[in-house]
Amino acid sequence: MNMKTAGIIGGLGPETTAQFYQEIIFDSFQKNKLERPPLLIWSIPLKYQIEEDLITKAEGEERYIPYLQDAARRLESGGADFIVIPCNSVHIFINEVRSSVKIPVLSIVEETSDFLKSKNINEIGLLATKSTVEKSLYQSPLEKNNITITLPDTQDQGKIGTLINNLVINRYDDKDRAELLEIIGRLSEKGIKDVVLACTDLQLLTPKHDHVNIYDSMAILADATVREILK
Repeated sequence: MNMKTAGIIGGLGPETTAQFYQEIIFDSFQKNKLERPPLLIWSIPLKYQIEEDLITKAEGEERYIPYLQDAARRLESGGADFIVIPCNSVHIFINEVRSSVKIPVLSIVEETSDFLKSKNINEIGLLATKSTVEKSLYQSPLEKNNITITLPDTQDQGKIGTLINNLVINRYDDKDRAELLEIIGRLSEKGIKDVVLACTDLQLLTPKHDHVNIYDSMAILADATVREILK
């Protein structure tokens, strides 16, 4: 079987990249038990302060651009047929990444929006970094699919930033999981039945809620990646 090679811009953060890799391997095996999928990964050598500034303060995001463009070019030169980025926040630069290479670059935002539409979901709670929220990254694609967004309040948004930063530096525990579930519970009290983890690091807490359906944008992108590999 002729499969396409996926190029993964990783390191945002590394544990999520490792999980994303495994998701693709396992998902691909369910659809093709003859051979493993061809994958290339470039882990961006990003400075921790740049990452923390984006996650907690929504500042200095333009410093990501040269890292992302360099990663995309390396993957294209290495033989990737298309590129994916298992990180929501940096998709504010999806156009800059796409313009730096000649191969397709999938969007986690577009894939998630299309997935929600396929499930006939018309309202979601969005859990994301401050940057993703302030840049309205999900608003336009979801509005096109007639899906409305409910966000956490200011205090809970600040807590999400802290949780994500703990995940990135691998300093999280059960207290972080409990806090995330409390935030989801407060969205549930507002009538929200579907929540999107619009930060790929949040899936590391594997949250489950009795009254809310939780959708992981990373898993959605992994499915889309396998779809493209097997085309």
